[in-house]
Amino acid sequence: MSDSARPALPFDPYAQAPADAPTVRAPWPAIGHDRPVRAAIIGTGAVAHLHAQAIALDPLAVTVACSNRNAERRTAFADTYDIPGRYETLAELLAAEDVDVVHLCTPPDLHREQTLQAVAAGVHVVCEKPPALSLAELDDMQQACDDAGLAFGIIFQQRTGTGAAHVRALLTSGALGRPLLAQCETLWYRGTDYYAVDWRGRWATEGGGTTLGHGIHQMDLLAHLLGDWAEISAQTWRLDRATDMEDASTATILFANGVVATATSSTLCPRETSHVRIDCEKATIEVEHLYGHAVPNWRITPAPIVDAAEAATWAFPDHDEPSGHIPLIRETFRALREGTVLPDVAGSARRPLEIVTAIYASADAGGRRISAGELRAEGLLATSLESAVRDPRAELGLGVGVPASA
Repeated sequence: MSDSARPALPFDPYAQAPADAPTVRAPWPAIGHDRPVRAAIIGTGAVAHLHAQAIALDPLAVTVACSNRNAERRTAFADTYDIPGRYETLAELLAAEDVDVVHLCTPPDLHREQTLQAVAAGVHVVCEKPPALSLAELDDMQQACDDAGLAFGIIFQQRTGTGAAHVRALLTSGALGRPLLAQCETLWYRGTDYYAVDWRGRWATEGGGTTLGHGIHQMDLLAHLLGDWAEISAQTWRLDRATDMEDASTATILFANGVVATATSSTLCPRETSHVRIDCEKATIEVEHLYGHAVPNWRITPAPIVDAAEAATWAFPDHDEPSGHIPLIRETFRALREGTVLPDVAGSARRPLEIVTAIYASADAGGRRISAGELRAEGLLATSLESAVRDPRAELGLGVGVPASA
């Protein structure tokens, strides 16, 4: 790996798990510490670099191979990170290499088939988001890994980091009182060049619009902090971009603990931000960032009824590990080495995809409230998220929008 590709870190990326952390044995055998975890990266686009950098920081891991159908991109990526094995397809890679885990950094329409290929070869899977195009695909992937006794790790990196762990502990302990109200905003900007990529903007290949592709991260963080959802009502909107899907969505989420949250996702916002706010009885919690957060991005504002001494007990720790692929992949590899179940930050992919599916299902039903029980029992949009999208330009006679497939 070239020095220019190696990130500078203000913390120890190899810090050990707390001594009192519970240990739950996994169905897979421990790789141990006598040799490195052998990883392969499938797909060599922008997100693959984050995986390669995280693996390179682990002294007991090595990237032994990568694959990409484009020879030029494959070679450039492999040269950057000194990866010896270079293949056109995952099938060729699995046939030739002895690997422990594959990292799927490919478009989401490929994830199910690639996961099943890896499972057939007896290889663990780490999958980028969105993990699948539907809950049915995700369930197939998870079931295949479970049946084979293999790990199925998911990249929802917003769950990681010192700040998120600290806030989650405060909420779980009840130190801030009962959470009452929340806001979740993913306000990003993606221009016409973004949608010009051939697999984007189409239900069959991208699976969903900004709700699935972008908003899922902050909604996953919100659910990581607040727990299970109970009911969702939503609308999806096509306001400007040439896409078959939505470029904005608005939702109200009722969580099982009674918290009422609003969630907005969009690719139309010149001032980009990712923002989560939770108002509790004793304090407001906020985090504002773009693609990753550290402790300075978090803020806890006490209510007027809270004295300074009590508020001081909520202070963030001095040590600060930012969110990102580094801690998530490090802890996933730790579990593979030690033969323990995956950490919470790397598992449980179904909840965020359920939330997203319920948003599309509600929009498809004209904004009707969709409960968690109904979504599961009726299998709403279980095999595809393709659903109705409102276009105010057409509804109000402002000029008809043009879907990407037109």
